[in-house]
Amino acid sequence: MNSNNSSSENSTWYQLSADEVLQRLGSDFDSGLTSSEAERRLKEYGYNELEFKKRSALVRFLLQFRSALIYVLLTAALVTAILGMWIDTFVIMLVVIVNAIIGFVQEGRAEASMDSLTKMIVPECTVLRDGKRSIMQARELVPGDMVILEEGVRIPADLRLLHARNLSHDEAILTGESQPAEKNTDPITNPQASPGDQSCMAFSGTFVARGAGQGVVIATATNTEIGKIASLITESTQAATAPLMRKISEFTRVIVISVLILAAINLILGATFGGYDFVYSFLASVSLAVAAIPEGLPAILTIALASGARSMANKNALVRRLPSVETLGSATVICTDKTGTLTKNEMTVVKVYTGGNEYTVTGTGYTPKGEYLQGDNTINPLQNNDLTETLRAGLLCNNAKANHSENDYQVVGDPTEGALLVSAIKAGLSADGIIRLDEIPFESKDQYMATLHKGNETNIIYVKGSPEKVLSMCQTQLVNGAIEPLNIDNITHSVDKLAEEALRVLGLGYTQVPTDKKSLTAEDLQNLTFLGLQGMIDPPREEAIEAVSKCKGAGIRVVMVTGDHARTAKAIAHNIGIPTENGALTGEDLSHMSDDDLYDRVEKVSVYARVTPEHKYRVATQLQRRGEIVAMTGDGVNDAPALKAADIGIAMGIKGTDVSKDASDMVLVDDNFASIVAAVEEGRHVFGNIRKVILYTLPTNGGQALLVIGAVILVPFLALFAERLPLEPIHILWINLYDAVALALPLLWESREPNLLERPPRDPKEQIANGLFLRRVGVVSLTMAAAAFLIFYYYGNSAVSGSSVDESRLTQAQTAAFMTVMMVHIFYLLTARSLSKSVFKMNPFSNKWITVGIAVTVALQMLIVYVLPSVGVDIFRTASIPAHWWVLIVLCALPVLFVVEIEKQISKRLDRQHVQS
Repeated sequence: MNSNNSSSENSTWYQLSADEVLQRLGSDFDSGLTSSEAERRLKEYGYNELEFKKRSALVRFLLQFRSALIYVLLTAALVTAILGMWIDTFVIMLVVIVNAIIGFVQEGRAEASMDSLTKMIVPECTVLRDGKRSIMQARELVPGDMVILEEGVRIPADLRLLHARNLSHDEAILTGESQPAEKNTDPITNPQASPGDQSCMAFSGTFVARGAGQGVVIATATNTEIGKIASLITESTQAATAPLMRKISEFTRVIVISVLILAAINLILGATFGGYDFVYSFLASVSLAVAAIPEGLPAILTIALASGARSMANKNALVRRLPSVETLGSATVICTDKTGTLTKNEMTVVKVYTGGNEYTVTGTGYTPKGEYLQGDNTINPLQNNDLTETLRAGLLCNNAKANHSENDYQVVGDPTEGALLVSAIKAGLSADGIIRLDEIPFESKDQYMATLHKGNETNIIYVKGSPEKVLSMCQTQLVNGAIEPLNIDNITHSVDKLAEEALRVLGLGYTQVPTDKKSLTAEDLQNLTFLGLQGMIDPPREEAIEAVSKCKGAGIRVVMVTGDHARTAKAIAHNIGIPTENGALTGEDLSHMSDDDLYDRVEKVSVYARVTPEHKYRVATQLQRRGEIVAMTGDGVNDAPALKAADIGIAMGIKGTDVSKDASDMVLVDDNFASIVAAVEEGRHVFGNIRKVILYTLPTNGGQALLVIGAVILVPFLALFAERLPLEPIHILWINLYDAVALALPLLWESREPNLLERPPRDPKEQIANGLFLRRVGVVSLTMAAAAFLIFYYYGNSAVSGSSVDESRLTQAQTAAFMTVMMVHIFYLLTARSLSKSVFKMNPFSNKWITVGIAVTVALQMLIVYVLPSVGVDIFRTASIPAHWWVLIVLCALPVLFVVEIEKQISKRLDRQHVQS
């Protein structure tokens, strides 16, 4: 035996003749392997099963804490613990644990994909060993084993077919083709043939749709096509990090480093330059760290994504990984399969040629509703003899059955025959009462099917098959109800015309025989009368056409990546609105291209055909290399590696395999491409609100930090700051706690802004700390710090007279500064509801949660200052302040609203200038 069961060896099997295959594998067609040889090979190759190394659950869980974002939260937890704020510590640690659990579960999805792939290996199969036919465990198959194939069975390993009788395989899970692939034993000369073109091969995990055959095992376990897919998934087990989370992680890493440096500087300045007690300086530095670290932001992000996930679920998109909510909203390219995603996966007759005329059939899928058109005119097909007989031939030379329940129409049988059946039903024809006497079943080598039916004066033979085969049997044709000599040139021209439209074309003919004719032979199929042609296609979903159009308006490229033929793919792409002017790349083309060559082409080509799983994976990764945010849709096993590698993988819920669902980030419940558009809009809405939260939270945190470090710097100039900071650490912790829950959180429920799908996707390279962010942080931080400084100095300056300090007065001044910061938060929140729209043009009550949040915030502040003064003094270090102080507090806090409004106008002007340039 000369085989090492390697992928390089496997690539040549379909090029070899049956005798060469058997010789190379050392096997025999009639007896297979001997038991002793099979046992030896089992030791050499191992079991026919997919096994992958798995990290322990504990290791996977501990690795979830290796993140800058987690470091921020742990730092905040440590700070709050030092300050004795155990409730805050508990909440922060709860967020840490929840985040770790979510990551732990999501990382387990790769292993779930592997588990689903192992289910593709069938438990038992029929094998020839020692010359005997027996049923054995598929896991014990080895290269050289002879496997018997029958209709309905799943292929247990990759096979080179040695015998095929009317054999066709359902390979949709592997190739994405909607039609069963016809099989034969002839070798293929093309060394770059994709699996969909390897007609002499049978692949593990696919099904025998029709017929019977026999094949020899040439690859098992990870060397099969399914195994290669598993290897690709394994290579990409580290799923792409969501863009937002990646940027948040990078940003928080900067925050951590910056905060530690500032805290250290603050400690040194306070203890030396400022003359503070070291313990107090340390607490001031802790205050600075707590003020600057947005410890509530991760929890808010999680809530925002969860809320978006619920909204998407209402639109038939189930989110399996929360960050995918935002990722889909930022997608710049959607790579989609064709069959079942953009199309119905229901073959439909759309053109009929008969009697020298062409007719158009409306309606799509298996729903028997539609009209027959000649030109622009609707006709009754039953009043046209040529058309009626052509449709009747397709109806009777047919083994498909139609099932109907309420509004659900299904066809049981071959999709091609289903299309012929539905086209006849649309015309009002029925096979009820017509008796079939005999049948010559379809054979791939013969390319036709024939049926004999009982008639009144004569019996009738109907034939359907490839146009070339049917025409070779005909001598005459039906034209306007009369029999005329066959005009092959006109018919052949029509065949070519329909084929150019990427239609699958079948020819139909008939002949009459005596009533005593009860059986059929091939000799009876001579001198037929040609009836006509029926052209069919897997039609685009109507809603998919609109969805693709909306994607264009949203600045999102739609790219078709399919296992189907290039001509079919281009035709569907053209009908749906996907650009085809740059042609289509086939799997064979991709096999000859380096990654750099593909990198140069992916920006322009929008149609990829006859691709393998590896090709899909390469297309996705090269698009990402170009900086695109890639969403990949799919339903088959072949889609899993690309789904895993993409920024967001979207599986089909109805027709999708378990493997594709396990590898995905999102599942479409209705298998409808149009649902993606609704999900994109929701994703953009979610990101918009998340951005509002970030632009609200970080500037307010920055203002508090600036207030603390500014007080330390001003110590030599203002004696007041040598006695107290404007805010105590407990004040900052309290503000951050209620601010995250009562003020920032309600921003997540801001209503959707108009025209979200008319805007281009945001630049994937844009950082969180962009120009808008820096301007907003600067103006809000300065305004907040200035307001609090002014209030603290105005009311606290009189508390310090030489060496005399009025502690109660100083506490009141701190309380006033505390309340000023709260009021700045409230006024800023009002304008933060929109990044660009003026607060004076917004309905103040359109978001009830904003009103509730403000009311709760004010109530809590009043509670600790006036209602429970002992609690305020003992815990929060506050004191009651005179009522008239509130006038100045509000006046000092109010400018933040106008400052941000001015900044919005500046930002609009800069954006306009950027667009014009």
